Amino acid sequence: MAEHHFHLKADWPGGRNSEGYIDAGNLKTKISIPTEMDGPGVGTNPDEMLLGAAATCYIITLAAMMERANLPLKEMALESEGIVDVTNGVFTYKKIIHRPTVSLTSQASEKDYEVLEKLIQKAEKSCMISRAIQGNVDLELQYHIL
Repeated sequence: MAEHHFHLKADWPGGRNSEGYIDAGNLKTKISIPTEMDGPGVGTNPDEMLLGAAATCYIITLAAMMERANLPLKEMALESEGIVDVTNGVFTYKKIIHRPTVSLTSQASEKDYEVLEKLIQKAEKSCMISRAIQGNVDLELQYHIL
């Protein structure tokens, strides 16, 4: 069994509305509470990072699955939305919606499109971030195949 270790160093100088910094190798950025949650809105925040982790994991997983299936990819894009519920002062990450758009080349067959649709759905269940948050955050797909 192989294990991969990822490390992050965070600096946080003060209270709730301070600005901090994280360094996780290729990810180096300022952090703070977003303005929507009455923070300074500098850099990124946990809500954006969770959405980013889920979105990048999904699109990379889908790309790998499509490559293994030898699908003739023309282009692929993704828009994702995170929904945070605030009830009685408690913040809960409620839902992530992925909206992939995938286009195959003109050489694609009807069978390729059938496989693509299955992979679009399977990638969400196969992504390690989706599996990690499963049962805590609802995941939804709204895909468009060109």
